Amino acid sequence: MAFLEVHDIVKDFGGLVANSNVSFQIEEGEIVGLIGPNGAGKTTLFNCIVGYYSPDYGKVMFKGNDITGFKPFQTNQAGIGRTFQIMKVTTGMTVVENIMVGAFCRTNSRHQAREEAHEMLHFLGMEEISEQYINELPIAKQRKVGMARALATKPQLLMLDEVASGLNHTETDEMVALLKRLNVEKKITLFLIEHIMEMVMTVSQRVIVLDGGIKIAEGVPGDIVKDDNVIKAYLGEKYAKGR
Repeated sequence: MAFLEVHDIVKDFGGLVANSNVSFQIEEGEIVGLIGPNGAGKTTLFNCIVGYYSPDYGKVMFKGNDITGFKPFQTNQAGIGRTFQIMKVTTGMTVVENIMVGAFCRTNSRHQAREEAHEMLHFLGMEEISEQYINELPIAKQRKVGMARALATKPQLLMLDEVASGLNHTETDEMVALLKRLNVEKKITLFLIEHIMEMVMTVSQRVIVLDGGIKIAEGVPGDIVKDDNVIKAYLGEKYAKGR
């Protein structure tokens, strides 16, 4: 029994099949990347797992329990956290208040939620911005706040949707280091969608590839970059030769 098991997921939007019989497993403690061209069905698959969409067919198992069709708050309470490609900015709230929103998943105490939010800011090295408003921050810090809010829900599995999007090279390297810290120090299993290949290939222990809603490859990064189907669908010959 794997930590997360996805069995034959199908999601059809009025004849447009975004996910077609997608199956895979993630073991506890892994870092797994999910790649593919735009429109491949990556975010749809995330949404089917965490409950923003209900799959038309298939099953999602988490820690041995069937969570298929759960609502987002239910999958969150079960231990799955999720960040979004587009940061949902709450303009009238400070950084610490945004993170407290996540902490309220586990507590009704405002005092405890604030304490846990500050602990998360300390871990991320962002205590100095706790009282700033999130819309006033640069994109790199906004993304870290989004991650902090998800982490405040105390996930065992954290699903990250293009967490490095919009970051420069130095900020991307810092994000890679942070993800590895979360995996090792916080014992959080990570599942990430990413378009920055250098990042996903560096941080991931395994990579899953979607194209047109179909899983076309799965394996360790060194094998994925040599896979003819992946090169044709997504990476391109130039990237493959550069490896």
